[in-house]
Amino acid sequence: MSTATASSVGRLRPESGFEVVVIGAGVVGLAIAAASAREGRSVLVLEQGADVGRGVTSRNSEVVHAGLYHPSDSLKTTLCVAGREMLYRYCAERRVEARRIGKLIVATTASEEPVVQALLERGRANGVVGLECIGPDAIRRLEPEIRASLALLSPESGIVDARGLCLALLAEAETAGAVLALQRSVRALSSRSWGWQVELADDRGGREAVDAGFVVDAAGLDADVIASLAGIDVDAMGWRQHPCKGDYFTLGPGPRPRVGRLIYPVPPQAGLGIHVTLDLGGRIRFGPDAEYVSEVDYAVDPAKATVFRSAVARYLPGLARAELVPESAGVRPRLAAPGEGFRDFVIEETSRQGAPGFVACLGIESPGLTAALAIGRRVASIMSS
Repeated sequence: MSTATASSVGRLRPESGFEVVVIGAGVVGLAIAAASAREGRSVLVLEQGADVGRGVTSRNSEVVHAGLYHPSDSLKTTLCVAGREMLYRYCAERRVEARRIGKLIVATTASEEPVVQALLERGRANGVVGLECIGPDAIRRLEPEIRASLALLSPESGIVDARGLCLALLAEAETAGAVLALQRSVRALSSRSWGWQVELADDRGGREAVDAGFVVDAAGLDADVIASLAGIDVDAMGWRQHPCKGDYFTLGPGPRPRVGRLIYPVPPQAGLGIHVTLDLGGRIRFGPDAEYVSEVDYAVDPAKATVFRSAVARYLPGLARAELVPESAGVRPRLAAPGEGFRDFVIEETSRQGAPGFVACLGIESPGLTAALAIGRRVASIMSS
């Protein structure tokens, strides 16, 4: 798999032209690049960081979602359900580690049980297979340390090596002729009769320009900034992203609970609740929570451990006296403002907004990792229509 660096691509000639320039080398940008290059297009991927997949992609739970939570006709659902199966197949073919370990969404009180039943109905309507509600005895047989009155079992949920997936997508894209340029920041976008001119700055202060037929905005937390550079009024469109931080804790020294699946509470109004996740090495993490922030900051407040422990101990009582220590944090590029309801992904070509040939991918938070391959296929299709 490729481990390209900024120096490996050399300096891009100002007269260079590409059919597609993808801004952002997270999992979504790389999936778009691979899908576009697979169709024979010349592709340039721009990344302002020093490596691929080090932004939003590197700071999530690495969970493969089944497609339970969102409306059936939303992009979040349709691309998650399609992307999940694409992802499992792709990982098997490319030898990227991914496991269907399953998930339990648990109710700890009678008042939460209707939410579990509603998720069962929604999941089935969304085309998710294998779902079933199970009672306390069946819950204990599957997860002896979990205490709940009702749970939704989702066998299609799982975990994936997000880093490995990024490298596999990069290798596929480069094999098909795509070019990766690291440590390149987009400074300006200028519409031309043939497409776009993309003005760049490198990490040494050098400036250059690249011609593009299409520009695809997969810039994660900066996606609304890039859309603004294309002349789109993101506030008028409701496309302003609102950074939403999620902290994670892990276990300190002492007894360790044993769980073999992802364990989620019934979802609160914002986010999916503080849940138990496993990584591919079997390490347990707790989180994330959801807190809107004005600045991107990845520090985790150790004082939150009490809140996390109390939340998880409702369904994992063995955690009540465990020591939790800060592990990591991530920031979601959320379109929904504080107090606002459901907002879907934005994935569209923006001729109607006065920016033809620009493809906006905004608000790509969870389940963006699961949906990445389906997003890549959708964007490639948009550029073919």
